[in-house]
Amino acid sequence: VCLIYVICVALRLARFNVNTGQDPSWRDNFFEGVPSPAGGLIILTPLVYELTNYNFNLDIKSFTPYLTVLIALLLVSKVPTLSFKRISISSKGTVFLLLTAGIIFIALLFYTFETLLFFSAIYLLTIPVSVFIFKNQKKKNMLKISDDDHEDIL
Repeated sequence: VCLIYVICVALRLARFNVNTGQDPSWRDNFFEGVPSPAGGLIILTPLVYELTNYNFNLDIKSFTPYLTVLIALLLVSKVPTLSFKRISISSKGTVFLLLTAGIIFIALLFYTFETLLFFSAIYLLTIPVSVFIFKNQKKKNMLKISDDDHEDIL
């Protein structure tokens, strides 16, 4: 199962290197598939769960192989996931961003495994949201292109 994951990471890297980047600019806000660092965090979720004090009455060891295959497939898939490469923050918002980063850093220091488990769950929940946002932006872009094609040029 781990071999499948390693092969999928290599395939993701190969596809990333071959991709020419000729996509429209609105697609820059999305990754194609789950990025490798996020995949690494999610793949460690069963181990992190075992190291926390949480007990959800789950036999996580029976889900681990399936989760590994699912994450490996998400790595090489074309499922859009949110990217914050082009996010801009106002000067008033930087104080709150720094405060949030400090709180996350402190949580990672004192509650390492619980924080990692929380962020991996949040990331998994954002994948369907990313697909929804991607489809809406794609639809808006297609309408804009079709409107531009119907312009009369005199």
